[in-house]
Amino acid sequence: MLVAAAVCPCPPLLVPEVAAGAAPELDAARTACADALGVLAAARPDLLVVVGPAEETGTCPEGTPGSFRGFGVDIAVRLGACATSASGTLGAPGAARAEPQGVLPPSLAVAAWLLERTGWSDAPIEGLGVAEPTTAERCIQTGRELAARAGRVALLVMGDASACRTLKAPGYLDERAAPFDASVARALGSADVPALQELDIALARELQASGRAPWQVLAGAAEAADLAGALLYEGAPYGVGYLVATWS
Repeated sequence: MLVAAAVCPCPPLLVPEVAAGAAPELDAARTACADALGVLAAARPDLLVVVGPAEETGTCPEGTPGSFRGFGVDIAVRLGACATSASGTLGAPGAARAEPQGVLPPSLAVAAWLLERTGWSDAPIEGLGVAEPTTAERCIQTGRELAARAGRVALLVMGDASACRTLKAPGYLDERAAPFDASVARALGSADVPALQELDIALARELQASGRAPWQVLAGAAEAADLAGALLYEGAPYGVGYLVATWS
């Protein structure tokens, strides 16, 4: 059952070395992300699943490496400490473990950086990248399946809102972006499961909102959880909507 969730944005700019001189602009977002991870730790989960947008849908076991070299910074990360998972998928204690294959998609690399930054050691971790075209029905069903993985499951849900908030935004200015982001912020801040399940997929795609699919995975996982939401951060410093919320 889902016992807690944290929603965070996933721009590599959250990593100060990537942002360089612009790093202070996201200080408030970084602080909010750290606070959100504190809520996850306080829930004492048996399993933490990190969900984020990716080019292709796929899982990333604990220990999967990632880096920010593609963004000009020689920083490497790993998803957790590659400890034994609750399901035993990483082998018995003391057994030799194979090095995880593949690399983390950027969204999960940012999540790994956040977890390392806060010293996460509270539960085994798994990663799930979700492709943008994934239907709402598939996302919701995936969330239900994740919630059933352990007695106490927590989700760290990565994803950005629209990328069309200003003229200099990656998607240029779209007048629909601010209302879309505001509706998502209301849904995340109030743990409104139906509102997330009913997000307009076509509009989200046009506004380049990478968080749509991960948010709908969260909505599926939270159907029977009766959690309360709190919005910790809302902003668009680079013309991209960034939201931080907790459900507990």
